[in-house]
Amino acid sequence: MAAVGGEPVTAGETQVMVERDDAVGIVRLNRPEKLNAFTGDMRDLVGAAITELGHDPAVRAIIVTGAGRGFCAGADVNYLRELVESGFANDFEKLLRAGEQVVTAIRTLDQPVLAAINGPAAGGGANLALACDLRIMADTATIGQTFTRIGLHPDWGGTFLLPRLVGAARALELMWSGRMVGAEEALAMGMVNRVVPVDSLWDEALAWAKRLAAGPPIAVARIKHAVYRSENESLEAMLALELENQLACFGSNDATRGLAAFRAKEAPRFEGD
Repeated sequence: MAAVGGEPVTAGETQVMVERDDAVGIVRLNRPEKLNAFTGDMRDLVGAAITELGHDPAVRAIIVTGAGRGFCAGADVNYLRELVESGFANDFEKLLRAGEQVVTAIRTLDQPVLAAINGPAAGGGANLALACDLRIMADTATIGQTFTRIGLHPDWGGTFLLPRLVGAARALELMWSGRMVGAEEALAMGMVNRVVPVDSLWDEALAWAKRLAAGPPIAVARIKHAVYRSENESLEAMLALELENQLACFGSNDATRGLAAFRAKEAPRFEGD
């Protein structure tokens, strides 16, 4: 694991940097010369970084981004070619399972996770972004399901995530064609939440994450889990869950703080209890 502030604990782990800015945790893929393509144990390091930040009560929002001019180009194609030519299916499966763990970690954390897409997000890199709760994209960035270009099938939850954002027909077109999509098209399809000029991406992403971090942690977490649960539940089940969640929030100190601040016309300071 890399330490807070981006200082690596051991050599070789600088491919994934972990930083903190107040209550915002930052996971930065750091292989810029390869557009942050996954190699070696990078997937495991990303999962460990996200999980570590998620278990820190002082972290209330997380940003995932890439160093340099790319977000993540997916798997390192040279490494994949070596695996295919050698027939190392077990090693390939380990990579797939590591990607599964990253997606699961993001979706099960209480904190909002924001993808700041600063450049190309392809293949597994695209689906890493889609697994995040929110996405902000530079106007010069691109995103695409490039798996069929090399004869492979989407992973990192892409067949679950993408259709829920853009619909089945668009998801099939994007996955079958393997084409990269520009920022404005991605926004129009609902693949990302916001598009901003590339020069202001980081400032916009950090400001957004800090606003999320200032929210009431109990309510924020319960909203996240409820929305994802709703994908497979009935209206009746969600009404029951809303009742449960509202009562839990009603009994929290943060509700008292929020109501008092509203009455005083002040900004609330939520503490998560």
